[in-house]
Amino acid sequence: MKLKLTLLLSVALFPLFAFAQGGSLTIFSEDGDKFYLLLNGQKQNNTPQANVRIDALTQPYYKAKIVFEDKAKGDIDKNITVTDAATNAPADVVYKIKNKDGEMKLRFFSTQPIQPNYTPPADVYSMHYGQDAPAAPANTVTQTTVTTTQVNPNSSMSVSAPGVNISVNMPDGSMGTTTTETTVTRSTTTTTSDNSYNQAQPAAQPAGCQYPMDFGSFKSAKETVQKASFEDTKLSTAKSILAGNCVSTDQVMAICKLFSFEASKLDFAKFAYGKTTDKGNYFKVGSIFDFDASKTDLNNFISNGGR
Repeated sequence: MKLKLTLLLSVALFPLFAFAQGGSLTIFSEDGDKFYLLLNGQKQNNTPQANVRIDALTQPYYKAKIVFEDKAKGDIDKNITVTDAATNAPADVVYKIKNKDGEMKLRFFSTQPIQPNYTPPADVYSMHYGQDAPAAPANTVTQTTVTTTQVNPNSSMSVSAPGVNISVNMPDGSMGTTTTETTVTRSTTTTTSDNSYNQAQPAAQPAGCQYPMDFGSFKSAKETVQKASFEDTKLSTAKSILAGNCVSTDQVMAICKLFSFEASKLDFAKFAYGKTTDKGNYFKVGSIFDFDASKTDLNNFISNGGR
């Protein structure tokens, strides 16, 4: 009886424990349109971004608002969930912004289980929910004014400025030049006409893989590789899948385990490195090899930036 009660309590409390960790939400623009994201009325980014990821979301539903940098594009309001539809557990949920016949739409894109210690790609703006969004950087402009005065022979010169009063008597037959420099520093901030969103431009962001294959697509890809009869065919099939898809480190490991030979595993692991969304976790791939020589080879490959 006690065991049954314990199991029932565990089942009942699991969603609470899961939500204590929180889910995550990623919104990206298919066409690279930059935007501000508001969740339950709280602005998440002070500079417009094309890819925004928010984690530590402890509620199952949020009211999202998308405000585009380009005011000609209308705002988007949508109630979204950060749970897995099958289990109601917190998940890593991705939505995309799509321009459909001139109207901006927010569409569900994919969902996958929460990845512990996940490192977002460099081109994704990421922060914890509830944390104050970083203030937009101010630009400092230094202006230098140079004034040159030529003095005729047999004359005197007087230079006046705030806090400066200089008189110079020039000797007979001489000519002189006086230069005065003024430095002005000011902070500049560009805002929209309603002053509600800071419009300072972020630095250019690097291109690269943003999101790994969703659960359903990866399952199909894995089954396709597994059905190949020969090792060479499995390897070529796996590589062809990555021609149009990106993968996570865990997905790379899962595909490597489908190969029978160490050489095939190493070949694919090197090939997949450039299409991986979380390169910071790629050291884990070494655990699938049986020989230290293969692990060392891959580690050297990673250390050399994939070369």
